[in-house]
Amino acid sequence: MGEGAAQPTVTVPSPSVVPASPSFAVSTPAPAESASSNNGSGNGDTGNGGTADGEGVTCAEGESASISGSEKTVRVEGSCAALSVSGSALTVDATAARIGSLVIAGDRVRVDAAEIGTVSVQGNDGAISSAGTIGSVDLSGDRTRVTAVGAISSVGVRGQNNTVTAGGGVGDRVVEGRDNQIG
Repeated sequence: MGEGAAQPTVTVPSPSVVPASPSFAVSTPAPAESASSNNGSGNGDTGNGGTADGEGVTCAEGESASISGSEKTVRVEGSCAALSVSGSALTVDATAARIGSLVIAGDRVRVDAAEIGTVSVQGNDGAISSAGTIGSVDLSGDRTRVTAVGAISSVGVRGQNNTVTAGGGVGDRVVEGRDNQIG
């Protein structure tokens, strides 16, 4: 370029780094316990992508927890007021847990629990089992299996090829769709 010709201007954003003054400490608040539950063990889901295979979540009495991600296995223990599971190809081993409200959003989610109060599923190809009773089941999706050793008080199903079985029988039922088996 000749003399006096303007150089092209390129603006590139750069990260700003501001060091903390040594006169005070900066603290980052811990995630809210209602978003996930790990009781300080460091192995609970923080709601930002799930937990690694084989890790777990422990609910203190009446606490809520959430699990999200894909292709993971998570162990849940304790008594969860609510457990939210979202993602795909998740396996939740809650055989040592009582769950008040189980909410599942995703495909190929498997949950095995000691006892479940209510179950809400939105997704396909899931499997939910309870070694005890289930208060109510609300299922929207296809090819999902719900099983309880005890009774299931009420069932609502919207979808196709779903199976809901209970050793202690199934109470009230509302079924929309075809090839669903309730009993």
